[in-house]
Amino acid sequence: MPRLPEKKAGIIACSGEELAEGTVSRLAALKVLHETRRGDTVTLCLPLFLAGGQGERTFARFYPTITVDGCELKCAARATERYSAKPAASLVVTEIAAAKGITGIGGRRRLNEAGEKAVEAVVETLEKEVDRVLGSSRRRAHRTVSEPSAVPTPITCSCSSGLPILPLNIAGRRVEVVSLPAILDDFLGAGGRADEAGLSDLFDRVAVYNEIPAGEEAAWREALRLEIEARSREEKR
Repeated sequence: MPRLPEKKAGIIACSGEELAEGTVSRLAALKVLHETRRGDTVTLCLPLFLAGGQGERTFARFYPTITVDGCELKCAARATERYSAKPAASLVVTEIAAAKGITGIGGRRRLNEAGEKAVEAVVETLEKEVDRVLGSSRRRAHRTVSEPSAVPTPITCSCSSGLPILPLNIAGRRVEVVSLPAILDDFLGAGGRADEAGLSDLFDRVAVYNEIPAGEEAAWREALRLEIEARSREEKR
């Protein structure tokens, strides 16, 4: 199996713009992502997730994912469960605020005092859930924004799902193949070859992380063969 990036927690925040609670969810997610749990979390783009983003949906199937919704509609949680898997945790801003006695949240673009308090309350709850799903209770607030990430930036949505992706030309279109860089490194490192047996093995590995449309198996195998040959030519230079 491919060597995937170290275990991280995914965060999908509400994308609702009509409620101040939606802004709270996004600000809390960003603070955890970039400050208090930097290196332990990645953010998934909800609009891309809903539009069929394969990298986003695959990450949520294989890694613990926490949703942060602004209201009781739980759009992020429902989408995650429908297209990938049940979230490892489902947080709702209105519920967290009510539990903390925070009322009067307002300001969609610039939060009022209640909104800022709600952000801190959601951050605290989100931190605990990240630690829980990763099996760690250690605090990591000492990490600074300038600290570099140990995982290379993947070719994907600007939100970054954290899974490595390699674009290939398959059946006349550009397809972002999830986890292919890691799979190829493992395959070639073990002496894999572009013969019939090798391509069957490689195809089976790729199919674990990617949805192969019916009738396109041959096109995917050919694209994989060409990629192997391209890598071989590069290594000989």
